[in-house]
Amino acid sequence: MNTLDTRIAASRWRPHSLYLRAAIPRRLCSWLLDPASLTLRLQGLCPGKFGVRLLSQGWAVPRLDEARALGVRHGERALIRQVHLLCGDHPWVYARTVIPATSMHGRLRRLAHLGTRPLGAMLFADPGMQRGPVELASIGPGQPLFTDATRHLQQPTGDIWGRRSVFRIAHKPLLVSEIFLPQFPAGGVASPAWKNR
Repeated sequence: MNTLDTRIAASRWRPHSLYLRAAIPRRLCSWLLDPASLTLRLQGLCPGKFGVRLLSQGWAVPRLDEARALGVRHGERALIRQVHLLCGDHPWVYARTVIPATSMHGRLRRLAHLGTRPLGAMLFADPGMQRGPVELASIGPGQPLFTDATRHLQQPTGDIWGRRSVFRIAHKPLLVSEIFLPQFPAGGVASPAWKNR
Protein backbone atom coordinates (compact mmCIF):
# COMPACT_ATOMS: atom_id res chain seq x y z
CA MET A 1 0.00 0.00 0.00
CA ASN A 2 1.51 3.35 -0.96
CA THR A 3 1.62 6.48 1.20
CA LEU A 4 -1.41 8.05 -0.47
CA ASP A 5 -3.51 4.91 0.11
CA THR A 6 -2.52 4.88 3.78
CA ARG A 7 -3.42 8.55 4.13
CA ILE A 8 -6.84 8.05 2.55
CA ALA A 9 -7.56 5.01 4.70
CA ALA A 10 -7.47 6.80 8.04
CA SER A 11 -6.35 9.90 9.88
CA ARG A 12 -3.07 9.45 11.74
CA TRP A 13 -3.55 10.44 15.36
CA ARG A 14 -0.45 10.95 17.49
CA PRO A 15 0.09 12.23 21.06
CA HIS A 16 0.56 15.99 21.03
CA SER A 17 3.92 15.56 22.78
CA LEU A 18 5.34 13.95 19.62
CA TYR A 19 4.70 17.06 17.53
CA LEU A 20 7.21 19.84 17.17
CA ARG A 21 5.50 23.20 17.71
CA ALA A 22 6.64 24.23 14.25
CA ALA A 23 4.66 21.33 12.74
CA ILE A 24 1.37 22.60 14.20
CA PRO A 25 -0.35 25.52 12.45
CA ARG A 26 0.53 28.57 14.51
CA ARG A 27 -2.98 30.01 14.41
CA LEU A 28 -4.43 26.79 15.89
CA CYS A 29 -1.68 25.83 18.31
CA SER A 30 -3.21 27.27 21.48
CA TRP A 31 -6.59 25.77 20.57
CA LEU A 32 -5.29 22.30 19.82
CA LEU A 33 -3.19 22.19 23.01
CA ASP A 34 -5.64 23.85 25.41
CA PRO A 35 -6.59 21.29 28.12
CA ALA A 36 -9.67 23.23 29.22
CA SER A 37 -13.22 23.06 27.87
CA LEU A 38 -13.46 23.96 24.19
CA THR A 39 -17.16 24.70 24.66
CA LEU A 40 -16.42 27.29 27.35
CA ARG A 41 -13.73 28.96 25.27
CA LEU A 42 -15.95 29.09 22.17
CA GLN A 43 -18.77 30.60 24.23
CA GLY A 44 -16.34 33.32 25.29
CA LEU A 45 -15.31 33.95 21.69
CA CYS A 46 -18.90 34.03 20.44
CA PRO A 47 -20.95 35.49 23.31
CA GLY A 48 -24.67 35.03 22.92
CA LYS A 49 -24.39 33.33 19.53
CA PHE A 50 -22.75 29.99 20.37
CA GLY A 51 -24.84 26.97 19.45
CA VAL A 52 -24.81 23.28 18.62
CA ARG A 53 -26.22 21.76 15.43
CA LEU A 54 -26.90 18.05 15.70
CA LEU A 55 -25.84 16.41 12.44
CA SER A 56 -26.52 12.80 13.39
CA GLN A 57 -26.74 10.46 16.35
CA GLY A 58 -27.20 6.72 16.33
CA TRP A 59 -25.76 3.28 16.92
CA ALA A 60 -22.95 2.19 14.62
CA VAL A 61 -19.59 0.45 14.59
CA PRO A 62 -16.70 2.80 15.41
CA ARG A 63 -13.74 3.04 13.07
CA LEU A 64 -10.79 0.81 13.87
CA ASP A 65 -8.63 3.64 15.23
CA GLU A 66 -11.52 4.76 17.45
CA ALA A 67 -12.04 1.25 18.84
CA ARG A 68 -8.32 1.03 19.60
CA ALA A 69 -8.31 4.39 21.36
CA LEU A 70 -11.27 3.28 23.50
CA GLY A 71 -9.82 -0.15 24.22
CA VAL A 72 -12.85 -2.00 22.85
CA ARG A 73 -13.03 -4.78 20.30
CA HIS A 74 -13.48 -3.70 16.71
CA GLY A 75 -17.03 -4.47 15.65
CA GLU A 76 -18.63 -3.56 18.98
CA ARG A 77 -21.41 -1.03 18.56
CA ALA A 78 -21.32 2.44 20.00
CA LEU A 79 -23.49 5.53 20.12
CA ILE A 80 -21.93 7.98 17.66
CA ARG A 81 -22.89 11.65 17.85
CA GLN A 82 -21.81 14.20 15.25
CA VAL A 83 -22.35 17.94 15.70
CA HIS A 84 -21.20 21.32 14.48
CA LEU A 85 -20.29 23.90 17.10
CA LEU A 86 -21.54 27.20 15.72
CA CYS A 87 -21.17 30.92 16.06
CA GLY A 88 -24.48 32.13 14.75
CA ASP A 89 -24.98 30.12 11.56
CA HIS A 90 -21.25 29.57 10.98
CA PRO A 91 -19.85 26.09 11.74
CA TRP A 92 -16.52 26.53 13.50
CA VAL A 93 -15.85 23.04 14.84
CA TYR A 94 -16.98 19.55 13.87
CA ALA A 95 -17.19 17.24 16.90
CA ARG A 96 -17.59 13.47 16.85
CA THR A 97 -18.28 11.55 20.05
CA VAL A 98 -18.07 7.76 20.27
CA ILE A 99 -19.62 6.15 23.35
CA PRO A 100 -19.26 2.35 23.58
CA ALA A 101 -22.42 0.44 24.44
CA THR A 102 -20.67 -0.78 27.59
CA SER A 103 -20.37 2.84 28.76
CA MET A 104 -24.07 3.63 28.38
CA HIS A 105 -24.95 2.92 32.00
CA GLY A 106 -25.39 5.04 35.10
CA ARG A 107 -24.53 8.71 34.63
CA LEU A 108 -23.53 8.27 30.99
CA ARG A 109 -27.05 7.25 29.94
CA ARG A 110 -27.97 10.94 29.85
CA LEU A 111 -25.58 11.42 26.92
CA ALA A 112 -28.12 9.74 24.65
CA HIS A 113 -30.50 12.66 25.26
CA LEU A 114 -28.26 15.72 24.86
CA GLY A 115 -29.94 16.99 21.71
CA THR A 116 -28.44 20.39 20.93
CA ARG A 117 -26.89 20.86 24.38
CA PRO A 118 -23.06 20.93 24.33
CA LEU A 119 -21.36 17.76 25.53
CA GLY A 120 -18.34 19.68 26.81
CA ALA A 121 -20.38 21.56 29.39
CA MET A 122 -21.58 18.27 30.87
CA LEU A 123 -18.15 16.60 30.81
CA PHE A 124 -16.27 19.41 32.51
CA ALA A 125 -19.02 19.89 35.11
CA ASP A 126 -18.61 16.29 36.31
CA PRO A 127 -16.20 16.30 39.29
CA GLY A 128 -15.15 12.70 38.61
CA MET A 129 -14.27 13.28 34.95
CA GLN A 130 -10.81 12.15 33.84
CA ARG A 131 -9.27 13.11 30.52
CA GLY A 132 -6.63 11.05 28.74
CA PRO A 133 -3.78 12.47 26.66
CA VAL A 134 -4.63 14.79 23.78
CA GLU A 135 -3.86 13.40 20.33
CA LEU A 136 -3.56 15.55 17.20
CA ALA A 137 -4.00 14.86 13.50
CA SER A 138 -3.82 16.68 10.20
CA ILE A 139 -6.86 15.45 8.28
CA GLY A 140 -6.92 15.62 4.50
CA PRO A 141 -9.35 15.24 1.61
CA GLY A 142 -10.31 11.63 0.97
CA GLN A 143 -10.06 10.57 4.59
CA PRO A 144 -13.40 9.51 6.14
CA LEU A 145 -13.09 12.00 8.98
CA PHE A 146 -12.46 14.86 6.53
CA THR A 147 -15.56 13.83 4.58
CA ASP A 148 -17.67 13.75 7.74
CA ALA A 149 -16.36 17.09 9.01
CA THR A 150 -16.81 19.00 5.74
CA ARG A 151 -19.91 17.28 4.30
CA HIS A 152 -22.16 20.24 5.14
CA LEU A 153 -19.72 22.95 4.03
CA GLN A 154 -20.04 24.72 0.71
CA GLN A 155 -16.34 24.87 -0.13
CA PRO A 156 -14.16 22.22 1.54
CA THR A 157 -10.52 23.24 1.37
CA GLY A 158 -7.16 21.63 2.11
CA ASP A 159 -6.09 19.82 5.27
CA ILE A 160 -7.84 20.59 8.54
CA TRP A 161 -6.54 19.91 12.04
CA GLY A 162 -8.18 18.22 14.98
CA ARG A 163 -7.61 16.88 18.44
CA ARG A 164 -9.13 14.01 20.35
CA SER A 165 -9.13 12.60 23.86
CA VAL A 166 -10.62 9.69 25.72
CA PHE A 167 -12.70 10.94 28.66
CA ARG A 168 -13.76 8.73 31.54
CA ILE A 169 -16.77 9.20 33.79
CA ALA A 170 -17.25 6.60 36.51
CA HIS A 171 -14.37 4.71 34.82
CA LYS A 172 -16.39 4.39 31.59
CA PRO A 173 -14.73 5.73 28.42
CA LEU A 174 -15.95 7.91 25.58
CA LEU A 175 -13.91 9.39 22.73
CA VAL A 176 -14.32 13.03 21.70
CA SER A 177 -12.77 14.33 18.47
CA GLU A 178 -12.86 18.07 17.70
CA ILE A 179 -11.97 19.23 14.19
CA PHE A 180 -11.40 22.93 13.47
CA LEU A 181 -13.15 23.96 10.26
CA PRO A 182 -11.93 26.47 7.65
CA GLN A 183 -14.29 29.24 8.86
CA PHE A 184 -12.90 29.11 12.39
CA PRO A 185 -11.32 32.53 13.14
CA ALA A 186 -8.34 31.30 15.14
CA GLY A 187 -6.09 34.27 14.36
CA GLY A 188 -6.02 37.12 16.83
CA VAL A 189 -7.96 35.22 19.49
CA ALA A 190 -7.37 35.81 23.19
CA SER A 191 -5.20 33.42 25.18
CA PRO A 192 -6.84 30.30 26.58
CA ALA A 193 -8.10 30.34 30.15
CA TRP A 194 -5.21 28.20 31.46
CA LYS A 195 -2.68 30.87 30.45
CA ASN A 196 -4.47 33.44 32.62
CA ARG A 197 -4.48 31.39 35.82
